[in-house]
Amino acid sequence: MIARLRGTLIHKTPGQILLEVGGVGYEVEIPYTTFFVLPETGSEALIHTQLVVREDSQTLFGFAATADRGLFRLLIKTSGVGPKLALAILSGLSADAFSRVVEENNLAALVKIPGVGKKTAERLLIEMRDRIGQLELAAAPTLAGGEIAPDGPRDTPAEEAESALITLGYKPQEAARAVQQVNEAGMPREVLIRLALKSMIKA
Repeated sequence: MIARLRGTLIHKTPGQILLEVGGVGYEVEIPYTTFFVLPETGSEALIHTQLVVREDSQTLFGFAATADRGLFRLLIKTSGVGPKLALAILSGLSADAFSRVVEENNLAALVKIPGVGKKTAERLLIEMRDRIGQLELAAAPTLAGGEIAPDGPRDTPAEEAESALITLGYKPQEAARAVQQVNEAGMPREVLIRLALKSMIKA
C-alpha cells in the first residue's frame, strides 16, 4: 500500500493535488486542512496517503498530518461514512478539532458540515467515542516555509473561495455570504477559504 509520497508539487486546487514522484504524477484527493498548508507549486511536498480501492476505482487520499490520516481511517470504518464524506469532515475539522467535538459531544458542529445529517452525526459521536483514543494527535506540519502563493487563478480570490466552498457542498448563497463577511482587500484565496469555512462551522 502507498503510505507516503515525497515529490514536487506540480498543481494544487482545493480538494486535489498533482504530485510528481520519480517522474510519475500522482493525483491525490486532499481535505482543505491539508490544502491550507501546502507549499508553492514547484516546491517539494510530503504527503501521508491512504489508497482506497473500489471495484471501479482506485483513489489516493493525502494528508499533511499522520493524525488526519489516522482519523480518515477511523471515519471510513463508521457505518454510513465513505471516503468522500470522511474527506468533507476533515475539510471542516482537523483531527485535533474533531477529537474535541467528540469529547464535548458537540452534535451541532458536525451537522454543519455538508453531507453530515443528524443521524450520521449521532452515529459518529457514539462510534468515535471509543475509537478517538487511538489517534496520536499533533499539530499539522507546514509542508514548506514561507507564504502560500496562489497558482495564478483566473478568477478573483473571492470567486475562487466561493467556488471551493460550493465544491465542498455548501449552497452558493451560503458560500458567497461567508466569503463576503471575512473578505478584505489583498487577502489570498487560501486565507479566504480558511476563514469562511471556519465561520460557517462555528456559526
